[in-house]
Amino acid sequence: MKVGFIGLGIMGKPMSKNLLKAGYELVVCNRSQASVEELVSLGATRAANGAEVAEQCSVIITMLPNSPHVRQVVLGEGGIIETAKPGTVVIDMSSIDPVESKAIGAELAKKGVEMLDAPVSGGEPKAIDGTLSVMAGGKKEIFDQYQELLGHMAASVVYVGELGSGNVAKLANQVVVAVNIAAVSEAMVLAKKAGADPEKVYQAIRGGLAGSTNMDAKVPMMLDRNFKPGFRIELHIKDLNNALQAGHALHSPLPLTAQLMEMMQALSVDGCAAEDHSSLVKYYEKLSQVTVEPGALPEGEQA
Repeated sequence: MKVGFIGLGIMGKPMSKNLLKAGYELVVCNRSQASVEELVSLGATRAANGAEVAEQCSVIITMLPNSPHVRQVVLGEGGIIETAKPGTVVIDMSSIDPVESKAIGAELAKKGVEMLDAPVSGGEPKAIDGTLSVMAGGKKEIFDQYQELLGHMAASVVYVGELGSGNVAKLANQVVVAVNIAAVSEAMVLAKKAGADPEKVYQAIRGGLAGSTNMDAKVPMMLDRNFKPGFRIELHIKDLNNALQAGHALHSPLPLTAQLMEMMQALSVDGCAAEDHSSLVKYYEKLSQVTVEPGALPEGEQA
């Protein structure tokens, strides 16, 4: 099967590599040509835009930053819709506004093109090893047809419901992830401020009810002062903004989400927008004037 893949960023590049490893022919397109060159060296074919991809492929995956980028690539000048044949399937794996997913899908449907929204969770490490979680929306028969394809990039592929449902699930995921990282950050700063070794506190609580995949992924990064982005603060801001917009439209208050948005905005002002969202710990460190790193504070430096 020949598959189009548009968007070779932090997530898209390793995802596309996993499809190549699985034996799919790939036609790739990306704004940065360095990533295109890398994929071409592995056997992919290049395309200049979405229209060129759609000329060659009946299934096209998009992995882009936000709603306007997806709309441009799919419906804009040189977009997929210009050359897509009836029966073509667009699988948008970006994390975007679910209302926009439905609107883009409606435009594609006028040309007989189907769409799934299938955003992912897991960040760069799971994109690399092919163990992402995919939450998909769209027609069930289309999902069933391409579930195996999605499975080459993910350990979990779950059908949620009609088009837009995948991105609703992703927004819920991003709310939980943000609140979890904030809670972990708050706890680790408390441990340090109290004079305890945060690494030992982490080891003590990770096996209990407080333990989580999120904790195990992010606390080691905080302790190592490693904020290389697996998922950037600026992208989490985008997702929380989409969640808040959806909440407002549905009259569903999201007070914790609103607080996390302001915390991340403060970090963005401090120059951390391109860092991993584990740098939320810096928000608490600034308030408490301590740094979360291994080792207890000397007696007398505790609060």
